[in-house]
Amino acid sequence: MRRLFGSVRARATLGATLVVAVALVAAGAAVLLSLRSNLIGEAGTQAERSARAVASELAAGTPYDKLSGLDGDDGPVQVLDEDDRLVAASEDLERISGTDSSQVKPQPAAAPSADDDDDADDAGEALEPGEISGESVTRNGSATIDGETEDYRFAAVEVETQDRGHLKVYAGSPLAAEHGAVRTALTVMLIGFPLLLGVVAAVTWLVTRRALRPVEGIRREMAAITHSEDLARRVPEPDTHDEIARLASTTNETLAALETSVERQRRFVADASHELRSPIASLRTQLEVAAAHPDLLDLDGAVEDTVRLQRLAADLLLLARLDAGERPSDAKVDLAGLAREEAEGRAGVTVDAEPVEVAGSRGQLGRVLANLLDNAQRHARSAVTVSVRREGDRAVVGVADDGDGVPEGDRERIFERFVRLDAARSRDDGGAGLGLAIARDVAVRHRGTLTAGRGPAGGALFELRLPLA
Repeated sequence: MRRLFGSVRARATLGATLVVAVALVAAGAAVLLSLRSNLIGEAGTQAERSARAVASELAAGTPYDKLSGLDGDDGPVQVLDEDDRLVAASEDLERISGTDSSQVKPQPAAAPSADDDDDADDAGEALEPGEISGESVTRNGSATIDGETEDYRFAAVEVETQDRGHLKVYAGSPLAAEHGAVRTALTVMLIGFPLLLGVVAAVTWLVTRRALRPVEGIRREMAAITHSEDLARRVPEPDTHDEIARLASTTNETLAALETSVERQRRFVADASHELRSPIASLRTQLEVAAAHPDLLDLDGAVEDTVRLQRLAADLLLLARLDAGERPSDAKVDLAGLAREEAEGRAGVTVDAEPVEVAGSRGQLGRVLANLLDNAQRHARSAVTVSVRREGDRAVVGVADDGDGVPEGDRERIFERFVRLDAARSRDDGGAGLGLAIARDVAVRHRGTLTAGRGPAGGALFELRLPLA
């Protein structure tokens, strides 16, 4: 059961069925109440019509035994005097309730007196002899006529007669039609509502299954991708242009980004292993030679290989921290002062800087400048220029050299990891190909950009743009 209602389809079906059930019960109750009220109102109108007909005969002086409404065909009738004594009643009336008297056999009427007239005037509205009251009172009750008991709607009408004083006429209209109609409607609802709820549940189940079929396809494909670890696969995208289609599209975009990230990570590991292999192998060879022939130890070469290993390890550690999403600090950094510090002691490097402050990590931004200066000095013929200026809400750091520059088609590729445009140059001179990649990653982490272009002297120009503090 728990597994069943853990399904979106089952919950949607249950929810829709419950909502429709509540609506049907409310509508059914309203219909039954309205039907019952209308039928009771009609019965009351019919009872009042019968009572006024008898009252009209009494006002005209018709004797009690000649009243046409006492045959019992239209319902029970009672005529009461001002003392609520029964003076006339329907034939074969055996029992009655819901009126002011439960008597069924007429009693002799007392002669009216002046006191009786005063009491009658006090009891109801003042009427002239022969006048019928314009108001009536209705209530429910029951009566037994000729052995048959039924429920009735009684109406009471008062009349003032010439010779018999103040009289009250009760006439009843049967409620059998009302009871039958209500029972029929209730039976139809008790049979029809469950059938309708079953149809609603079945339709909701089928429609939901059809709507969620693409989701099941996406789930199966994702499970297959997880099992096979083949990130080149994609989930099916339905042509419905709805939320499920957008979910499938977003899932494929996520898979593509994940595939790119994993492939990039694999290349990174492979390139890092390759880059580490060379200095480690060189250092091992030198140590083995030194162990066998101490007089042939190349101490300077061993130190250089160790320094290369140290720098490469530092670069790989920084890249790993950047890939992990390490956020820079929010300390204020003076780019002009930082540029002068990094340029100090470098041959052929000139600095033209105005004071500009940005927020970030001084160590990481210094690493960017150092990498850009190392790259510029490696390719410059004689001069490298560093400029720091303000442009709007951005600080711009430019590093330009007078070398051959970067071909336009390679100005983005040089920021990839382990990329060297000059494949023939030695690793000792060219480095591992991580400097520019690190510089761009640091720039992005500082909400900035790093681009390559053509410098004023014809060489390469690298521009670092960062938001002002």
